[in-house]
Amino acid sequence: MTSVDDRNLALELARVTEAAAIASARSMGQGDPTYSDQMAVSAMRAAFDAMHINGTVVIGEGERDEAPMLYIGEEVGRRAPHDPKMDIALDPLEGTNLCAYGRPGALALIAMAPQGCFLNAPDIYMKKIAAGPRARGAIDLDASPAQNLHRVAELKGVRVEELTAMILDRPRHEEVIAAIRKTGARIRLIEDGDVDAAIATCRPESGIDIMFGIGGAPEGVLAAAAMQCLGGEIQGRLMFYKDEERERARRIMGDRDIEALLTMHDLAHGEIVFAATGVTNGSILKGVRFFAGGCETHSLVMRSKSGTVRTIEAMHDFERKPAYTLEGLHENMADCGKPRH
Repeated sequence: MTSVDDRNLALELARVTEAAAIASARSMGQGDPTYSDQMAVSAMRAAFDAMHINGTVVIGEGERDEAPMLYIGEEVGRRAPHDPKMDIALDPLEGTNLCAYGRPGALALIAMAPQGCFLNAPDIYMKKIAAGPRARGAIDLDASPAQNLHRVAELKGVRVEELTAMILDRPRHEEVIAAIRKTGARIRLIEDGDVDAAIATCRPESGIDIMFGIGGAPEGVLAAAAMQCLGGEIQGRLMFYKDEERERARRIMGDRDIEALLTMHDLAHGEIVFAATGVTNGSILKGVRFFAGGCETHSLVMRSKSGTVRTIEAMHDFERKPAYTLEGLHENMADCGKPRH
C-alpha cells in the first residue's frame, strides 16, 4: 500500500492535530512561544504513535541537530510491516506567537502523502501568491499585484475594489501593500500564519480572495498540500538573503533549479490528506474551548483524491483521555528527545 487510499487515515490524522491543538491551547496567553511550541510538538509526536503508517517527516521542526523531535527525517507512526510508507509535512503550531500572546489564527497542521510527493523545502523564505478555485489560472507570481488583482476580479466577475487581499504585516511588504492600495482593493493584514491565509482564499466565508507575500518555505509546502485538496492555486519562489541559504537549498534540493518558479505541483502533489485544528479562533477554524472535565475542538480534514472537505467539531472527555490533561501533556514533554524503539 503506497497511496492514501484508506479514508480512516484522514480521521487518524485529525486526531493528531487535535492533540497538538489541545496541548498548545493550554499555553495560550502565557507569553512563552517556546513553551507553546514544545507543548504542541510533544503532544503531536505522542499521538503519531497510534497511527497505522510508516511515516517520515520531510517538513518539520528543523534538521535533527536543530530539533529534539519531529525533525526532518524522523520516523513516526506505528511502523508495522504492512503500514503504508508516507511522507509527512507538519507544523505542530503555526503561529507560536499568536498562541503565546492570545491572538487569533493559530493552527496545528499536518499533510501526508506517498513518498516523494512533497518538495524538500529548506527552512528559508519563499515569495508566494495564492488564490481560490474561482481564480485558478489567474495568478502569476512574476506579475504585479495590480495585474493579479485585475485578473482575479475578471474571473470572479467583480470589481477590483470588491476584492480582499491578505498579507503578513511585515516591513518587507510595504511596497506590495502600497501597490494593492493603489488599486482600491481591500487589505487584511495578519501577524502570522500564511498557511491559514492560503486556505482562507478557498473558503468563501472567510471573505479573502488572494494572498500575497514572503513567508516560510516549509509553510509554502503545507499551503500547497491544502490547496491541492481545496482546488485553489499557489505559486512560490525561494528567496535568498545569505550565501549560506543558497548552499542549504542546493544541499537539500539536489539538482533542482533553486531559482525557479515553483508551481503547486512542484510543492505538493499526489494523493494528499491534510488536517488542521484550530488553536485560537481564526478566519477558518474556531480555537480550542475548555470546559470542566474536557474541551471542544474544530478541525478541517481534506483529501485531494476526492476533493472532500470535512469539518469536525469534537468533544473530548479528559477523564477518558488522561493524556489530554495538563499532567498527561507534561509527561509527554518529559519524553522529549528520548530514543524511539
